[in-house]
Order: sequence, then C-alpha cells, then structure tokens
Amino acid sequence: MSVEIVPLGDSAIRISFGNEIDESTHHQINRFLHNFTSFKIDGVIECVPTFTTIAIFYDSSKIRYRQLEKIVYSVMESAKELKLYSPIVYRIPVYYGGNTGPDLQFVAEYNRISEQEVIHLHSNQEYLVHMIGFVPGFPYLGGLDKKISTPRLEIPRAKVAAGSVGIGGGQTGIYPSEVPSGWRIIGIIPITLFDIEKNNPSLLSAGNYVSFFPVDWDEFLAIKEMAASKNYKVLTYMKGEEIT
Repeated sequence: MSVEIVPLGDSAIRISFGNEIDESTHHQINRFLHNFTSFKIDGVIECVPTFTTIAIFYDSSKIRYRQLEKIVYSVMESAKELKLYSPIVYRIPVYYGGNTGPDLQFVAEYNRISEQEVIHLHSNQEYLVHMIGFVPGFPYLGGLDKKISTPRLEIPRAKVAAGSVGIGGGQTGIYPSEVPSGWRIIGIIPITLFDIEKNNPSLLSAGNYVSFFPVDWDEFLAIKEMAASKNYKVLTYMKGEEIT
C-alpha cells in the first residue's frame, strides 16, 4: 500500500492510504488511528477518517507541521504490527419491497435476477462500516455483492423515510432520518440508528459490521413497536463467531 502524507491547508495534515476502498485499507486506517490517538498529542484537535484518508487538524501555535509529520511517520511504522479488537456484527432486521422498498423490482430487473435473489444476496453478507457521515448515524457500508450493484437514480427523490435501506452503485446504506436520496431504496428497518438522547447517539460505528435479515410486515411492525418503547435489543455477535 502506498501511503502519502501531505499538508492540508495551514493547520491540517492528510494521510492517504492509496485509492482502494476495501477492508485492508480500512483496517490500516483503524490501526493508525488507534495508535495515534493513544499518544494524546498536545495541539492535535481532531482526526477525521474517510474511506482512504485521515485528516489530522492541529493548533499550529502548539505543534508545527514538521513535528507532527515526524510523529505520523513514527506511528505509521509501529501501527503495522498492532492487533485490534474483534469487531461487532450488528444484526439488523429489514422489511424488503412493498411501498417502503419501491426500487426492489428495479434492482432485480437491472441485474436480471429475481427479487428474492436480491433479498438473499443483500441479507447474506457482513458489511463493514467504513465511516459514519452524510447525516448523523448514516453508515457507509462496504461489501455489497456485485450481482446487485445498481446505478443511482437520475433524479434523486426529495425525501426517503427514516430507516430506508438503499443501494447506490456498489454500496449500501441505511438512512437514519428523512432526507433526500438518489439511492435505490429496497427496504426499511424498524429500529432507530441515531438517538440524540443516548450517551452514544449512533448505534453503529466505523470498524464494526452490519448483517441484515429479512422480516415480514407483521414482524416489522412488532419490532418497530418494541423499539419505540425501548424494549428491543439489537442482536450482535463477534465477527468470526457462528450465528446460533
């Protein structure tokens, strides 16, 4: 992997880990961040990771670019051997199709497969949460099967419902709130991904995984009611474990 370290304006440094959006790149970024943040460097304000880069913002009155660059190179080297915790896989229920999944048929027809095959392929995968962004709690998920990769809408919808599950090109994601979207909406989840009243508002976080499982409409409504009354617990397991 080719790593590039360059200035970003006059108070930030950008580290580029190549241009491939994949798990290897993501894990390299995670290892670096875990190691770098453990030093609690005076003058560093914030670290902002994306799919392939990290931007480190700093106070130039406390630390100079060359000083920070030297630390970054040192951390980069030591992070190569760092072993991280086993990530969590969150099992998220989805009601596919119907009025809340209006593009399921299009995804099937575009890829020349059945709607049931789309559901099977979409729910038979563990998706890496690359990052949270766009709107609070929105997970950018990697690992979509190429057999259901589908281009975005030519004209985005003015809004999609909170909980909508979409496919945009080779990615999939879940909309935590009602927002505009150009992605193909194939279903909806009955739980809340982002709750400002919680200490950790976002259910999901970068580095963990999501696995979907289909539910019918009655199950969807039952889970939605339990979730609204705080009586639904999202199923989880450690990645690598067998689901029982």
